[in-house]
This record gives sequence, structure tokens and C-alpha cells, in this order.
Amino acid sequence: MRPRLRLCTAFIAILFLYLTTSAPANPQYSQGAPSTAAPGAAAPAPGAALTVEPLMSPAKPGSSEPQITVQGNRMILSWLEVAGEHTTLKFAERNDKGWSAPVTVFSGDNFFVNSFDVPSVRALADGSLAAHWLEMNGDNEDASQVRLSWSRDGGRTWTKPVNPHHDGTQTEHGFVSLFQAPNASLGIVWIDGRLTDPKTEKGDMSLRATAYDGSGKQLGETIVNPRVCECCSTASAPTSEGVIIAYRGRDANDIRDIWVSRLVGGHWAPPVDVHHDGWQLEACPINGPAISALNNDVAVAWFNAKNNQGHAWVAFSHDAGKSFGPPLKVDDVGSLGRLGVAMLQDGTAAVSWIETARPRSQFRVRIVNPSGQLAQAAIIANASGERYPRIAHAGNELVFAWSDGEGKSSQVQTARVKIGGK
Repeated sequence: MRPRLRLCTAFIAILFLYLTTSAPANPQYSQGAPSTAAPGAAAPAPGAALTVEPLMSPAKPGSSEPQITVQGNRMILSWLEVAGEHTTLKFAERNDKGWSAPVTVFSGDNFFVNSFDVPSVRALADGSLAAHWLEMNGDNEDASQVRLSWSRDGGRTWTKPVNPHHDGTQTEHGFVSLFQAPNASLGIVWIDGRLTDPKTEKGDMSLRATAYDGSGKQLGETIVNPRVCECCSTASAPTSEGVIIAYRGRDANDIRDIWVSRLVGGHWAPPVDVHHDGWQLEACPINGPAISALNNDVAVAWFNAKNNQGHAWVAFSHDAGKSFGPPLKVDDVGSLGRLGVAMLQDGTAAVSWIETARPRSQFRVRIVNPSGQLAQAAIIANASGERYPRIAHAGNELVFAWSDGEGKSSQVQTARVKIGGK
């Protein structure tokens, strides 16, 4: 593991140990138990928890690090399969019969594999596919590079991988979000360490963006935010006014609030603080935000553990992310984070998180109304706070993915919830 990430991971391991061992035992976490909303919010909504159904996974044993992307009604699940030093990126597409047969994107011995900065494969509006993954870059353990590839035949063949960054430094590059770019084909944001010093681990990590046209030509590079949290994932969503991205910021006093930036008229607007949590932290919590949008409605979900109290939160915007309402607490008693969110047609959002529990934490989901009403929570699976589960919405279903087990016994599992749609 890279030195900077080793420091962050050690800190978070201590925090998670504290949060987990201080949690009540499982009887207080029964499935469907109601939650308490944030102070000042409305009482929890009555009603049953979502009914979670198992869904046969396309991934075989030895798989891990799932990601789900959605473009229109096309939903793609990607994952890694690791055998010794060799790693393979694969994907499958959701269809009426389940998942398509797995397709290989790329294989190699130079992948950078971890549970918090994972590859992705997504469909684009022109029918093509784009994929990203990370590779190690030189002898420096901190150094990584983002690799991009396209397929225009459904994944049968892929273009030669390229880098979106061209600084030539052996520093960290990662935590990528791919999106459909306006007036282009592929948009990408990533966290970039070119201004850091690997020897001293000083310097700022920045959030950068670029886009590619339909031919694969790169259209330039932009700094979205010059100083951000160094090891937290980014997220993106399309609104009726353009793309919006969410990330964990970092000010001069190490306050690591959640910010959003909007792509407006081809330029990135100044960032907006989703909520001033005031969580001051010297090390990165390795716990990025999630975002989802439907027209002008946006939901951002995130974790903080200010005062050593870990909780999951969500806030809503009705103006495409220019401003946000008050945060609503999503978890039942406590959370290890790893949030996901999916906006639904009725203006509510499905929010997933890791609930703190003993002897094992739980991957949970519930529906949240912007007014503050919370439906009962459903348990999807037992889970570890060290790995990211996923949630996505397309058509009349929510789909979930997570890694079950460790090492060679690890396998990506999937489940779904049927929901009504207009």
C-alpha cells in the first residue's frame, strides 16, 4: 500500500474499531427498525422496508471491487478478478434475464488494486463504452496513473489505453468519475498529486477534469479545485442544467466538508459547500460522497465522524446543486459510511450505507423524503466498513453490488429491489 494511503488507512482503522466496538449488539439493529431523523426534521415515515431480492451475480469467486454505472436505462456492473499478481477488469450489462455474460476489458500485472479507488465501465450516449482503471507508475509506491480505453463494438475490442493527465510526475492520480460530457463524448474528473512531493508527502492534491470528443481526441484540462481531500472518491451525476460532481474538500485548517462543482456553459462553477460539517481531520477518512440527480433535483450522501460519532447523511437540492437543504441523518444508530444514493421518480432518494453493528456491520438501504421523512431500513447483507458497496437505479429497480468474503474467497454479489416507476 502507498505510504500516504497507509497512514490514512491506519487512522481510519482505529476510528472504525472505535465506532464498531462502541456500537450496540445486533438485537438493537433488527431489520426494518425505524430511524431518527436529523434535529428539526419530520418524524420517520411509516411503512415497510424495501423488499430485497437476491440477484445471481455474473462475477466468479476471486472477484471484488464492484462499481455500477448508469446511462439512460443501460446499467453496467464492473469488477476486478485477481490471480496472484495478475488482474483482470471485467463487466456485465443488466438485461431482462439478469446480467449479460462477463466481458474482459483489460488484463495486466501492473494494476493498482484497492477497495476504495476502483475501476469503472460506463456506456456513453453514442452507444460506445468507456473504461478506466489505475496502474502503478514507477518505483515510488505513491505513484499511480489513470488509464482510459474505449470500445465501439460492445466490448469485443478496446482502444489502446491512454492517460488523461500528462504531467509526467510519479505521483498519485486516481479517484476517477466518468460522465457523459455535454457537446463531447466522455468527461472525467480525477484527484491529481502532481504538485505533491512524494518524499515529504507535502503539497496539495487537486481536482482536475478533461473531456474527449467522439473520436477520442482530448479537449483540454481544467483545475476544478486546487486543494481537496487526498484519498476520498469523487462522484458525478447529470442534471437538467449540466453535470455536477461531489467530492470531499480540504481547507487550510484541514476542514474536510463535502463540496459540489457544476459544469455550466463549458466551465466549472465555483464550488458549493453541501453543508458546513466542520469536521477537522489531519488524515483523509477514505470515505467519499455519493451523488444522484433527476432533472433539477439532486441528492448528495456522505459520512462524517465529528467528535468520534460516525453518521450517514443526505441533503437535497432543487436547483441543480446551487444550494442544499438541511442534512438528514440516515443511519439508525451509527455508521461507518460508504454511502450510495439513487434519486427516484417521485423525488425521494434511496440511500445506502454501512450501519455500525456487532458482531458484524450491515449494508443497509432506506427511502428518504426531502421533507425529512425516513422509511424503514432494509438489510441487504452483512458488510465490512473497509469496502465499498454500490447502489444504482434504472427502470423499475434498484440494484446493489458488494464484495462478500476476503482474498480468494471474495466474490461480488448482487441483489435488487423492485420499485414503481412513472
